[in-house]
Amino acid sequence: MKNVLLLKAGDAAASVRLSVGDYERWFLQTIGLSNRRFDILPVHQGAPLPKSARGYDAVMMTGSPLSVTQREPWMERAGAFMAEAGEQGIPVLGVCFGQQLLAEQYGGQVTRNPQGRETGTVEVTLSPEGRADPLFTGLPERFAVQATHEDIVSRLPEGATVLAGNANTAYQALAFRPNVRGVQFHPEMPTDAMRAVILAREEKLNALAQEKGVPSGEFVPRLLSGITPTPLAHRVLLNFLEHFTA
Repeated sequence: MKNVLLLKAGDAAASVRLSVGDYERWFLQTIGLSNRRFDILPVHQGAPLPKSARGYDAVMMTGSPLSVTQREPWMERAGAFMAEAGEQGIPVLGVCFGQQLLAEQYGGQVTRNPQGRETGTVEVTLSPEGRADPLFTGLPERFAVQATHEDIVSRLPEGATVLAGNANTAYQALAFRPNVRGVQFHPEMPTDAMRAVILAREEKLNALAQEKGVPSGEFVPRLLSGITPTPLAHRVLLNFLEHFTA
């Protein structure tokens, strides 16, 4: 039995939670509970962190609608906790917001993406280092994932290695330390959750598209029609727990 600490960094929109559940549910459904036990800690709500991550086989952090660029005390505490866990040799994986928080904790920088929000089903391409990394064991050089984010890691921390990227986001996956990884995309997100997230943000997405000259009412249907299954993406989470934990 592997004990995993899942740090919950935010809440999905109410409409999303009602239709497909919240962030932690996607992780648990995607990974499965066979031989795994999860402690879910809503750190964004001020839940106290353990004094140490010792006793856990791995630490993971979810995405969030919040922004690393608008720092809150809980973010400082959670970032320091993950970095300390990594220094203790415990495997750490940050997803989306989680990757960004790790990047800043290690001395990198997170900013709003000048390429614009990345939303929907997209492809990422592994770097040579990514193809050799255990996080991507059994995955092809290019594969489809779900993504939704406005912020990106814009400056790498010293010692970080780029494992994957695409035209919108150069740093789609990063290795911060031998046992610490981050991914900007969402390997835990099923297609129905991607659809629910887009519908919950329909008004904002349409407004952003109109600013770029897209006629009103065209952008969101285009995003929805572009959603496809991502049958390989979940391997990232399984690889993390299989290859990084003892």
